[in-house]
Amino acid sequence: MVYNEANTSVDSYLLVDEKGVIIKQLDTSIYYICFTQDTYGYFAVFGMKNFKGWAAIDANEKILFNVYNASNGEPNPDILVEGKIRIVNSDNLIGFANSNGQVVIKPQFESVSTFYKGKAIIGKRCKEVPWDKHESENGCHHYSIVCRKHGYINTKGVVIKLGNFTFQKIMKEIGWKSPEEQYWN
Repeated sequence: MVYNEANTSVDSYLLVDEKGVIIKQLDTSIYYICFTQDTYGYFAVFGMKNFKGWAAIDANEKILFNVYNASNGEPNPDILVEGKIRIVNSDNLIGFANSNGQVVIKPQFESVSTFYKGKAIIGKRCKEVPWDKHESENGCHHYSIVCRKHGYINTKGVVIKLGNFTFQKIMKEIGWKSPEEQYWN
């Protein structure tokens, strides 16, 4: 994915191959923002008009899956971590796709972290809890996800442990770090 800017707006989005040869120019009346990193390779992540959430598309503009929004209350599509990106289905269940755009763990989790050293933390019996009066004061929709049970999965999506544990307990047990912690440490 390459894009050209004219003044303060995007003039065009171009899908290119690994040698930089243009495959296709995308219609900017359909695609309004691109969140693609160079590491995706086989798909690009876009905000599209008349599409709820973030769409991962291939070079033929086929929608492969919906990308999970990684930050509650603000637009922030997930990124590849350990070769996997979180995806979401119409029931808001979360799974994973790989860097080739293939679903490798079908959406089945209410809450799931990114992977770290081959493990991701899952949550069950979860609910969204708005941040105090934050929403009513300024129209924001920030919230936390609170789960009654936590555990973790391996890279195949197999549940290794799940029970009445806190996120912090599981995090400490498996030595999990967020992508931000991984980057800064």
